[in-house]
Amino acid sequence: MEQLKIGNVELENNLILAPMAGVCDLPFRLLCKEQGAGLLCMEMVSAKGIYYNNKNTELLLAIQEQERPVSLQLFGADAGIMSEMAKKIEERPFDILDINMGCPVPKVVNNGEGSALMKQPKLVFEIVSKVAGAIQKPVTVKIRKGFDQEHVNAVEIARIAEEAGAAAVAVHGRTREQYYSGQADWDIIRKVKEAVSIPVIGNGDLLTGQDVLAMKEQTGCDGFMIGRGAQGNPWIFRQMLHFMETGEELARPDAAEVARMLLRHARSQIALKGEETGIREMRKHAAWYTGGYRNSAKLRGKINEVETYGQLEELFQTYVFQDSHILKKL
Repeated sequence: MEQLKIGNVELENNLILAPMAGVCDLPFRLLCKEQGAGLLCMEMVSAKGIYYNNKNTELLLAIQEQERPVSLQLFGADAGIMSEMAKKIEERPFDILDINMGCPVPKVVNNGEGSALMKQPKLVFEIVSKVAGAIQKPVTVKIRKGFDQEHVNAVEIARIAEEAGAAAVAVHGRTREQYYSGQADWDIIRKVKEAVSIPVIGNGDLLTGQDVLAMKEQTGCDGFMIGRGAQGNPWIFRQMLHFMETGEELARPDAAEVARMLLRHARSQIALKGEETGIREMRKHAAWYTGGYRNSAKLRGKINEVETYGQLEELFQTYVFQDSHILKKL
């Protein structure tokens, strides 16, 4: 598997966990690290949240040494605050600082943040240059194909980011208008790769090792960012690495392994956030872990009623997987 260097940070491999709000918290990142992810990206953190000492922001900043290398992602539209907060948190144990220019969520976009920044190239340059000048750690940028199909400007924004001092750029092959629908346009990733000399990381529709090879062949990109394919499936990194090294596809984890991973995940969530919050947040993860199995809709309905770890554990003692495809009640 190819290694990847971003600034002065060397990754063991070029498979990267994408930054996903509400997903990539510390417990989930640790599981993905264990399964072989070369770089872990954190949930996006508001620069203003740091500035105002928001208590929820502090929890988002939790990092453990064993998960490194880690990329911490900031979002905001004020270049001064972005650079000041980058400097303020630089001593924390993250390795790379990423600037979010891809989030499509309305409450972020309506503030001129996230993917809305792609409509303001001058502001992009100001933010990236100020942040890169404020800290010693590598600064990267995550962008989309464009804001909408009429404004496809990923190549322009990537060039600006490079000129402003970015050490790498990640490109999601969808516009903000698409959110996560439709097929990702890998050709825009190729165009960005041809336009800049810094590493380019491709993102969008990477679900298997074969997808990674196909994106590499089509785009020539340097790294591969896995997002929704990792939801409920931290094994995806192990599977992709195995395929890249051997050409063989690993079998899907069996029922016992799925249950063990899910319950480990739940225990870590509870340890970090308390039982009430931890279990509430685990409901979506549990639905992802069990998705795709016949009869799993019934289980997901019961998962949404779970309020304690004991109830979650009991639920998975009541239901078992058979043949890795069929969910059967004992």
